[in-house]
Amino acid sequence: MDVKKYDIFIIGHVSLDENVYHDQAERIYGGAVLYAACAAATGQSKIGILTKSSEDDEKIASLFNISKEDIYHIKSGKTTSIRNEYLTEDRENRVSTVLSVADPFRMEEIPPNVDANIYYLAGLIQGDFEYDLIKSFSKKEEVAVDAQGLLRKSKNGHMFYEDWDKKYEYLPYINFLKTDANESRIMTGIENREKAAELLCTWGPKEVMITYNTEVLVYDGHQYYKAPFKPRNLSGRTGRGDTCFGAYISERIHREPDEALYYAAALTSLKMETPGPFRGTREDVLNYISSYYKNYL
Repeated sequence: MDVKKYDIFIIGHVSLDENVYHDQAERIYGGAVLYAACAAATGQSKIGILTKSSEDDEKIASLFNISKEDIYHIKSGKTTSIRNEYLTEDRENRVSTVLSVADPFRMEEIPPNVDANIYYLAGLIQGDFEYDLIKSFSKKEEVAVDAQGLLRKSKNGHMFYEDWDKKYEYLPYINFLKTDANESRIMTGIENREKAAELLCTWGPKEVMITYNTEVLVYDGHQYYKAPFKPRNLSGRTGRGDTCFGAYISERIHREPDEALYYAAALTSLKMETPGPFRGTREDVLNYISSYYKNYL
C-alpha cells in the first residue's frame, strides 16, 4: 500500500449553514474543514481532508479547491447543518441552532495509507470526533485542534458553550490550539486575551491562536504576535476563525509566527468580504498585504 504524504490532513464535517442577517437568509456550505482547507491550499503545503456527509462524492469534491484524490469522503446518515442568526452589525453576536449532525469520526476510519506532518481536528460540535484521536495523532506528528469542537454542545437543537472537562488530560498533546475570544474566556475564566493565551499554553499547547473581531493573536509560550483584520465589508464573516487558522498553520510550516500570522490575517480579511470559503489565490493575498498591511510589516 502506497503511503500518501500530506503537510496537513484536516478532519471535520462539511456543514450546510443557514446564515440570517437583517431578515436576509442564505444557505451555503461551510464548516471548519471547508474554510480551513480552502485557505490552507493557497500556501505551499499539500492538503488532504477527511469529511462525512450524506452528500455524494462529486458534490463534496466540488466544494474544495484541492484534488479529488486528496478528499476522503465517508457517507453519513445526515449532513451537519447549523443556522446562524447574527444580531449585531459586527456579526460578533449570534444565536446558533443545530438542525442536524453527521456521524462522528472514529480512529478506524482514518485512511491507513495517510501520513501527515500536522493532523488538524476541525470539529464543529462536541462529539464530532473521539478525543483519543488527539493522543493517537500526537504519537505520529503534530496536532492542531479547533476549540469550538470541544466546547460547543447541542441540546434539542440549541447550541451552547461549556468548558471542556477533559482539557487538562488532552491539551498537552496539542501543538496548535485555535479559539476565539469567547472560547478562550470559557476555558480560562480570563477576559484579557493575552493572559488567556498564556494560561492555555501552560496547560500544554505549543502555540495558541485567539481570534477577535479586530485582530488575531498568537502566543508561542515566549512571545505574543498580533495582526489586525482589515476587511472592507463583513458579508463573508462566517468562517473567519476557521479560515485564519487554516491559513496560519499552512504558512507556519514554512515561516516564522509573525510572517505566517500576517499572511493569515490578510487572507482572512479578504475572505470576509465574500460569503463562503476563500476562492482567491496566493497572489491575491500578497497584493492585499501590499495594499492594506504595508504600514504594519
